[in-house]
Amino acid sequence: MGRGTLRIYLGAAPGVGKTYAMLSEGHRRMERGTDCVVAFVEHHGRPRTEVMLHGLEQVPRRELTYRGTVFTEMDVDTVLERRPAVALVDELAHTNVPGSRNAKRWQDVEELLAAGINVVSTVNIQHLESLGDVVESITGVRQRETVPDEVVRRADQIELVDMSPQALRRRMAHGNIYQPDKVDAALSHYFRPGNLTALRELALLWTADRVDEYLQEYRTEHRVSKIWGSRERIVVGLTGGPEGRTLIRRAARLAEKGAGGEVLAVYIARSDGLTSASPKELAVQRTLVEDLGGTFHHVIGEDVPSSLLEFARGVNATQIVLGVSRRRAWQNVLGPGVSGTVARDSGPDLDVHIVTHDEAAKGRRRLPVASRARLGRTRVILGWLAGVLGPVLLTLPLTHADADLGLANNMLLCLSLTVASALLGGLWPALASAAVGSLLLNWFFAPPVQTLTVSDPKNIVAIAVFFGVAVSVASVVDVAARRTQQAARLRAESEVLSFLAGSVLRGETALDALLERVRETFSMESVALLERASDVEPWTRVGSVGPAPVARPEDADVDMPVGDRVSLALSGRVLPAEDRRVLGAFAAQAAVVLDRQRLVGEAEEARKLAEGNKIRTSLLAAVSHDLRTPLAAIKAAVTSLRADDVEWSEEDRAELLAGIEDGADRLDHLVGNLLDMSRLQTGTVTPLIRPVDLDEVVPMALRGVPDGSVELDVPETLPMVAVDKGLLERAVANVVENAVKYSPETASVVVSASTLGNRVEVRVIDRGPGVPDDVKDRIFEPFQRYGDAPRGAGVGLGLAVARGFVEAMDGTLTAEDTPGGGLTMVLTLTTASTAPAPAAGAVLPAAATSSSGRR
Repeated sequence: MGRGTLRIYLGAAPGVGKTYAMLSEGHRRMERGTDCVVAFVEHHGRPRTEVMLHGLEQVPRRELTYRGTVFTEMDVDTVLERRPAVALVDELAHTNVPGSRNAKRWQDVEELLAAGINVVSTVNIQHLESLGDVVESITGVRQRETVPDEVVRRADQIELVDMSPQALRRRMAHGNIYQPDKVDAALSHYFRPGNLTALRELALLWTADRVDEYLQEYRTEHRVSKIWGSRERIVVGLTGGPEGRTLIRRAARLAEKGAGGEVLAVYIARSDGLTSASPKELAVQRTLVEDLGGTFHHVIGEDVPSSLLEFARGVNATQIVLGVSRRRAWQNVLGPGVSGTVARDSGPDLDVHIVTHDEAAKGRRRLPVASRARLGRTRVILGWLAGVLGPVLLTLPLTHADADLGLANNMLLCLSLTVASALLGGLWPALASAAVGSLLLNWFFAPPVQTLTVSDPKNIVAIAVFFGVAVSVASVVDVAARRTQQAARLRAESEVLSFLAGSVLRGETALDALLERVRETFSMESVALLERASDVEPWTRVGSVGPAPVARPEDADVDMPVGDRVSLALSGRVLPAEDRRVLGAFAAQAAVVLDRQRLVGEAEEARKLAEGNKIRTSLLAAVSHDLRTPLAAIKAAVTSLRADDVEWSEEDRAELLAGIEDGADRLDHLVGNLLDMSRLQTGTVTPLIRPVDLDEVVPMALRGVPDGSVELDVPETLPMVAVDKGLLERAVANVVENAVKYSPETASVVVSASTLGNRVEVRVIDRGPGVPDDVKDRIFEPFQRYGDAPRGAGVGLGLAVARGFVEAMDGTLTAEDTPGGGLTMVLTLTTASTAPAPAAGAVLPAAATSSSGRR
């Protein structure tokens, strides 16, 4: 049996009616005689949705018990046994209760599809995994239940269920989505008009992209090459020249005129890698097209017009934007050029815009080739010697030889000298060799000899052919040498650019390392990166390597600006023009690294501010109740004692005073922990380390817990530990009180100590509910209370203060599972014999304060 089909109703937001649409589809299929069942539908108490369930067969759900609560989930086994033709499954992104057959409902649906059952399902746009961050930035709510995009993309049909934000809010206000007591909160938070509009746009764009995929698949399967103008796609042909920016902006304006217009910039390079395009200019144009919402593409092709048209038809483009040719007027006799060829071969279904620009008819910028500088002075001299003196020296033995080799062989020997001079010195020595060789052949070997006249017309043709062949061979050899040099230089450039690209991918942000690489690559004495705030501000050096870096671009041997505010200045020698392209890439990368370093610094500052705001928010949320409760009790007791109309007995008076004292103690403990955490956050805790016996400190820390709630096992034979007595007492007191608070009344907390090498471990063992492994580190953060800790149990600072004090004494505080259930806190301290020499410092008061920091 084949795989079933999947149809998905994609909702733009909760409440738009996707479940209603799915149930309506179920009724339509039943009316057509299709065996359709409801595998799982959640109506959420919405009357109209619940009514749609009437008349549809519903598969019984499976009941699962989790943490004492009964939940219902889709019974996959029953659906597979029932084997309907169509199964309706709501909420595709739902996370199943632990103990279910699969972790996610979309995995249940995959099983049904694999069994040949057609499935109709629903999902909201905010549950797509790739849009999680975007949805959170819009709504402020992180979606915990997500479905992989690929699962939805593989659906055979996707139908968007959409509704205007105003209509959806009216539906919400009428109580058709949520219960009346939740309507106001929903309308003022998640269902704000801006949120709904943004979610609607996400849904429309995502669905449009999926439609494009369907269209592309159809065109590929049916081999449709004709362009279908379903939406405006504008291809911009780039050459790497400065006119590309003008073309991109023009294409963006064209795209704005049509709804959903798309800009695709494409640069076509030949496979030999030899190009006159500027990498720096292409990088700028890539950034520009991406900033304007388009995409950049790099295509390899031998025939630029054909490759451009093939790309345009492949992406179903409707328009092509090209610039007026940069070729000079006389070059047009060689052919129509790229623009003319594309316009001629585009056909009626593809519009071509040829845009004028400032670079029109100014000629192309070729790779600079300085032959003398490339070949070297010695090679050029040798080339001239071989081209001028070589034929003369060759003529001497040929004229005195007894045997006549013949004019043809003499021509071949002279031709070999022409090739040698071309290899050594380039084109001009080779041309000189051809001219000298022709004259010598005519004077010494073409009858009548020792005259410039030639009696035999065949010899005239032979000498002319020799000269032509010599010039042609010299030109070919010179071009090959130039191409070889260009390829070698481009290979070196590609290696450097590959290094830069790799550094970007690796996220390297060391500015000095990059500047040092620039200095080594170009053999410079010093390199400096300069920056200024505006055109009138002085330059400042933000990074430099090497001795005596310059402070202004004007003082450098080489200056490579990056925009108007940043410049890379090199000192040591003047660079040839061909090296400035790679230097431009280095300069752009240096500017990126500088921006990245600043962004990292700003992100770190923002993180610190966010942490501070989080702590302040947590503090306000936590102490708003915990400070008010004891104050309210104290206020009530004092008001009662001062009442003139009530005569209090001595017992009642003592009870009210005890309540005042208890409230004051709770406030003292709370304020003490807040002050301790403040000292830890500001780094003002300076312990006074001294040798201390544990059996003296630990019993003092147990004064705040009920008698009989703790079993103490601290041997007197333990070595002394190097700690601050007051800080250790507070840390142990906080940990013990936390353990007592969460231990059952029938089980005592055990406090034991033992030696482990040069460390002493203090273990506080409880038999409480324990904490999961992923929470063990989080319980030591400020204002954290794991589980259902009651109000009044503290603000969640006890364990945070305890760990801070222990770490200040060069110790550690960690949490472990207690064998058999519970939690064990392990304080590891340094013995006095191995501790470093104590340093003078401030000592905090020794009074133990505590507050719940755990669970």
